[in-house]
Parts: sequence; structure tokens; C-alpha cells
Amino acid sequence: MPASPASPGPAAHLPDTALRALLRAGAFGAWHGGHPGRPEVGLTVPVGSGAEWRTALAVLADAGVQATLLVPASLDADLRAATRAGHELAGAGTPRHVTRLEASAGQAVTAWDAAGLGPADVRRLAGLGLHPLPLPARRAEPGQVLRVPPAELAATLGHLKALGFRAVPVRALPDLRPGTPRDLLGHLYQRVVEDRYAERSALIDLSGRYDAVMKVAPLDHAPDPLPLPRATPTAELHLNSARLVGLASFNLLGTYRAYQRSLKDVARALKERPELHGAQAVFAVTLFHGPLEKSGFQLLDLPPARARLYGLGFRLLRMAYGTTRTPSEGTPKMAWLPRDEFLKRYG
Repeated sequence: MPASPASPGPAAHLPDTALRALLRAGAFGAWHGGHPGRPEVGLTVPVGSGAEWRTALAVLADAGVQATLLVPASLDADLRAATRAGHELAGAGTPRHVTRLEASAGQAVTAWDAAGLGPADVRRLAGLGLHPLPLPARRAEPGQVLRVPPAELAATLGHLKALGFRAVPVRALPDLRPGTPRDLLGHLYQRVVEDRYAERSALIDLSGRYDAVMKVAPLDHAPDPLPLPRATPTAELHLNSARLVGLASFNLLGTYRAYQRSLKDVARALKERPELHGAQAVFAVTLFHGPLEKSGFQLLDLPPARARLYGLGFRLLRMAYGTTRTPSEGTPKMAWLPRDEFLKRYG
């Protein structure tokens, strides 16, 4: 929790990975990203020179987008121009001269970029009443923060718009809040469980669009209880868990429509991705088998021991992502469709 700059405390010699974990858990007043089911993404733009400052303001003005500009207190630029344009200014670098930065910008500075800072500097932020910004995501995710250099800004804004995202200053993210230990738990679950599984299984992530929720893994066999020869290639559906939880907490009808659009994404991948050309069936093991059954999927019961194991995994997933909404079905089942029938419906 926030500590006085004069009180080093136990975090004085923490390695960078441990400090980042503490920030994700909300230590030192660190912010956590916004609502995971809305199209807003927090756009941060680091500007370290007058040339980068002018480029960033020009690109953002052309696109009609407001952002959070990360500026060192020593930057020699017309900071009030950004304030007049509605941008948020956050500090960058060693936290000093905050009052001077606020006077130059004509707005209160309440957030600071923690990139490259050590424990002592982060503790100093807390002592000054400044919140470390959320750590940036590796790619656009609803409610998360992106860090985009000025030279890449124009291309990135076009890409975000094409995927349905809405770039906003971090302070404008819906449901922006202080981080909690549960946020760290969700991050660790994604990195340790989901990311490692994706790497092992060559998972194809089709959830680039802000409301897309599907991933698909090519398999060289047909797992039980599929009524196919064991050596039959298949395609296993997976969900972007955090995205689905966020969408479902915001709009159930919108979630259903996103689900249907995502099935069309899978059909396109079946036709276009070489690793899926041989897949003769599409299947998913899920608690949400009711909507799939209504969409034409056939349901198969899992062996009892495997059903209990999957049920435990799904409970762990809900705990990691902090959802209190339980699915209407209590027992996971396998939902499947033969390739030709799937493409007839969704291709």
C-alpha cells in the first residue's frame, strides 16, 4: 500500500518482476484498466521531444481522438495546447517538478507512467498522491491500456477503428479503478494457464475484434466421445475467457450476437488456414452448451471423471476473472458439428 518516500519499507530491493506484480495488485495506488466488455481502450503516447509532441498532437487532431500523453517535466513544448484539445497529461520519468508540470499544462496531473521506475520512485509517486498508470497490454484489449509511440500512432488508430475499438484517455476508461490482488490473480491465470496452453497447442486466436471471443486449436485426432475414428483431424473451440466474462457482465444479448459473429470467424479460419483444412469436425467442451445446442451443435456427455475435472477448471476460471455470474448449466458437455454442416451454417 502507499508508503511515505521517507519509509523505504520491504519493497526497497524488489526485482522488476516483483514490482510489476505489486502494481498489478494495486500497490502504491496503481490503477487497473476499465470495463472488459466495452470497446474503449486507454491510449497512452510517450513524447520525449518537441518533434514527437508536434507529431502526436497533429495525428490525434486529424483522427479526432483524445489520449493520455506521457510527458517528462523537462519537456519544452506548449503543454496547454494538449489541455485545450482535451488530452490527459501524465508524467513520465523520475517523479519531480510535478507542480511545474501542472502549471505548464494547466491541468492537474494525477497519474504517472511507471515504466522504467524502481521501487523508490514508485513509492515517491504514492507520497505525492500520484497513481501509477495501468501497465500496458501487449495488444488491444477492452478496458486495457496501449502504449503507442508517435511514429506508429496513425497506423495504430486506423487498426483500432477497424477492429471496433474506441481509443480514449486512460482517465476516460469506463470502470477505471484502483487495482486489487484479484487483478493480479487474473493476470497470472492468463499467463501461466491460458498463454502456455495456447503455445503448446498452436492455438489460433481469432479475437482481434473488440467483441470477438473465439480461438481454435487444430488437433490431429478426434478425442472421446466424438463419434469419429481416433485419427480424424478436428478443430477445438476455445473462448477468450476475460473477453467473454466482460461482455456477459455488460450485455447478454450483445454477448450472444458476438458469439454468433465469432462462429463465422471460425468458419472463415476453417477455409483459409492451412492447419485447419483437414479438420473434419468442430467441437467445444463447455458449460455454455445450451446456446451451442440452439445454434445446431450436437451435445455429448463426457465421462463422469472428466466432467468433474473440467467443472473444477471452469470454477477456477470464474474465480480468476472475478465473475459472480454462474452459467445455467452445472455440468460441462461436449458440443460438436461435422465440418460440412458447420460451414453450411456459418461459412
